[in-house]
Amino acid sequence: MEELSHFIDGRRVSGESGRFSDVFNPATGEVQARLPLASVDEVDAAVRGAAKAQAGWAAANPQRRGRVLMEFVRLLQRDMDSLAEALSREHGKTLPDAKGDIQRGLEVVEFCIGAPHLLKGEYTSSAGTGIDMYSLRQPVGVAAGITPFNFPAMIPMWKFAPALACGNAFILKPSERDPSVPLMLAELLLEAGLPEGVLQVVNGDKIAVDAILQHPDIGAAGFVGSTPIAEYVFAQGAAHGKRVQCFGGAKNHMIVMPDADLDQAADALVGSGYGAAGERCMAVSVAVPVGEKTADALIERLVPRVESLKVGPYTAGEDVDYGPLVTSAAKERVLGLVESGLRQGAELCVDGRNLRIQGYENGFFVGPHLFDHVKSDMDIYKTEIFGPVLSTVRADSYEQAIKLAMDHEYGNGVAIFTRDGDTARDFAERVNVGMIGVNVPIPVPLAYHTFGGWKKSVFGDLNQHGPDAFRFYTRTKTVTSRWPSGIKEGAILNFQSVD
Repeated sequence: MEELSHFIDGRRVSGESGRFSDVFNPATGEVQARLPLASVDEVDAAVRGAAKAQAGWAAANPQRRGRVLMEFVRLLQRDMDSLAEALSREHGKTLPDAKGDIQRGLEVVEFCIGAPHLLKGEYTSSAGTGIDMYSLRQPVGVAAGITPFNFPAMIPMWKFAPALACGNAFILKPSERDPSVPLMLAELLLEAGLPEGVLQVVNGDKIAVDAILQHPDIGAAGFVGSTPIAEYVFAQGAAHGKRVQCFGGAKNHMIVMPDADLDQAADALVGSGYGAAGERCMAVSVAVPVGEKTADALIERLVPRVESLKVGPYTAGEDVDYGPLVTSAAKERVLGLVESGLRQGAELCVDGRNLRIQGYENGFFVGPHLFDHVKSDMDIYKTEIFGPVLSTVRADSYEQAIKLAMDHEYGNGVAIFTRDGDTARDFAERVNVGMIGVNVPIPVPLAYHTFGGWKKSVFGDLNQHGPDAFRFYTRTKTVTSRWPSGIKEGAILNFQSVD
């Protein structure tokens, strides 16, 4: 069995706590590696090493830091296949989906290469007689990221790339379910020229998370995961004086108007609802067709598409549309929610409960499920399922459809499919959700825009990647400077205006 490690001060190091977590192969259900879980002292050692390395890294000019990230992009492209293989082996994603995970992280790194421009401050000449004012963007020092299992490459890069570009050191605490790729990324950054200690990878559980949130030398922390834990991380981090950004759960709706291309809408729902086995915070898990005729026609198109989905291990290559869930507990949770939907009166149009894959009977596979006639008071509507389950909630009107998305406690992403520009513009203006798709089912912004939801999907004022990331990982210092035109005699004791 493989023994995994931490990555501290430029090398892999064994754990010292004596506590370990099993890393599974989700396709077989077998334990494939053992991961050390860090103690408070180990987290402290990583932070001390990062703080020591940060001063020299911050002193490097931003274009030099950008060149390290540029070389890192080249190395990511060189090792794409091996990274994707490791990701699929621990998470269960298909290889194309694993490469997409890496690619969307890589694009944020590419954006961060432009740090010299993004870190420019502001300048006002002659704000008063002989007085100039200017602002500086300076790193927070040591930052930290607590990242989830569902994107073990992308979200760590969303966190550490802008932090490093700004001159910070970074403590990464990845998910203990699929930790190998974050360790590989740390090694590639070292190869790209990042000084030892600037990026530390500390594996662990709640003990490590609390140690990060309470450490006095960490100035900023970010989290992505479920809403209850996001609330906890935000409260704990803020209570200990940190700048914190936390991203929580989602329940993303896709409204299908009567004038929509229903074949296009059905394809979009299948791709966004079942891709990665539904383990995406931007997955569409609720279809909202407007009008009974639209709903009947949409279900008629969805059923054969969902029934034809191919589920299996990533090793099956192109013969697989999606793979297993990440753990046995995740599988049981999803199936439990399916049962609750049936008990509460939803109609199960496609039943994936009896999926069996020969040779992989112990894997964490869940077949595709499609519900119709779901109501807003049902558990399968209110809860983020995080599995291959699509719920259809029929709406009588556009106003009723938009109200569903606006009344839900989550506000991560939402989409509308329509041919009418007025409807699309009204929808984008009115809906209280952070990321909007118009005929786009998964409206994840590109790297040079920011990613973030509203309501209980986010805690904090600044979003991930794009310009917001550079604001989050820097502090603004404003300098007021006066150079007298000649030598003045005597002190001025009263308060002076700059005019």
